[in-house]
Amino acid sequence: KNSMSIAPISHFFILSPRGDTIISKDYRGEVVIGATDVFFRKVKFSEKGDPLPCLNIDGTNYLFTKKNGLLFVATTKWNCSPSQVIELLDRLAKVFKDYCGVLSEESIRKNFILIYELLDEMLDYGYPQDTGTENLKNFVYNDPIAVETSKSLRIPTTIASKTNPSSAAHKPITGSSSGNSKQRNEIFVDIIERLNVLFGTNGQILSSSINGCIQMKSYLSGNPELRLALNEDLIIGKGGRSSYGAVILDDCNFHECVRLDEFESSRQLLLIPPDGEFVCLNYRITSEFRAPFRMFPTVVETDALHLELMLLVRADMPETQYGNNVTISIPVPKSSGSVSAEIDSRTLPGQVAEYNSTNKRVDWNLKRFQGGVEQSVRVRITLTTPCTASSRKELGPISVQFEVPMYSVSGLQVRYLKIADKGKSYNPYRWVRYVTKSNSYVSRVG
Repeated sequence: KNSMSIAPISHFFILSPRGDTIISKDYRGEVVIGATDVFFRKVKFSEKGDPLPCLNIDGTNYLFTKKNGLLFVATTKWNCSPSQVIELLDRLAKVFKDYCGVLSEESIRKNFILIYELLDEMLDYGYPQDTGTENLKNFVYNDPIAVETSKSLRIPTTIASKTNPSSAAHKPITGSSSGNSKQRNEIFVDIIERLNVLFGTNGQILSSSINGCIQMKSYLSGNPELRLALNEDLIIGKGGRSSYGAVILDDCNFHECVRLDEFESSRQLLLIPPDGEFVCLNYRITSEFRAPFRMFPTVVETDALHLELMLLVRADMPETQYGNNVTISIPVPKSSGSVSAEIDSRTLPGQVAEYNSTNKRVDWNLKRFQGGVEQSVRVRITLTTPCTASSRKELGPISVQFEVPMYSVSGLQVRYLKIADKGKSYNPYRWVRYVTKSNSYVSRVG
């Protein structure tokens, strides 16, 4: 009955973390009255922890994704492919970010006219039409209202005197109607690595991997071809011949705009960057690397009703590096009556350890964890019932969240970034940032 490759969506809306409707677009006249409230209550008061991304409520399918605390939701009466609809929601969020500069409640509220114009162009009667940032510029005529964003560390790869505000990477792209000759020619490159590490009870690494990407955002006039050079000793695939210190990628994939004519010989990528933010390269590494934080937990059962956990954390990275907003979470047994956490705040100011009785968890927060430094926390637990093997298993696992700016665990580096076309008269500003983040960083507890 339907020859389209994807089922249509009936209703698209964006909700704030409080449940307020920021954007609501009815495509087919099938909107259920109070659909936004029904959905938010279902998600907010889910009995089984985090709700599934696909819900069916009274015959209506709700599919959603979360971006920067905002809920992007699509509803449909059709039996659709969930992965296709969620991919569509991700594309919509990306386009909104490209046009607004930053994806936040404030930016969407200030640019709601532009958002509705984009929605009109991207979907027709609920069917996706075009979600490409560059193609949409030909049909969108509202100019974005810029919104300030929080600062992040970014350094130039060329002359040090070329200073630039860190929020520059979050500028909106220039619309088709605005021929802004004053816009600076600049390009932003982020090398982002997300770590998956599992530690044993003795502090040894049991498994580890890196999911990395090179993310770019271009504000260059004339769409020139760029030449991006990576490590000369970069090796693709574990079977290749490697030298000491070489960066070995298990596998990788490139954006469609990348040409690989010179990649095998000189590890250079040729590309004409599209408008907006895009991922130039995705890669995965499973070979051994130096984990930025090592954990050494020790558990002592003092008597039947008392447990004591001593956790030592070492920042195993150069002293010039540091971890930002490090959060260490320690789950405790459900039968815990009282829990206390002791830290020595004199050794490292700006840290606090608190017990969350609702979630039965100790949260240890450190604003800045300098490399080469060790910190410890002592958690004393009083149980309401005698300790058993099952209650011991409820202690842990310990998880860590962190971000290390200007640090690449794998050693992957951008050697240089320049315009391939020698006929271009301008020398662009080039900004490169390295960020190492935790994805799943967990330690078992004995």
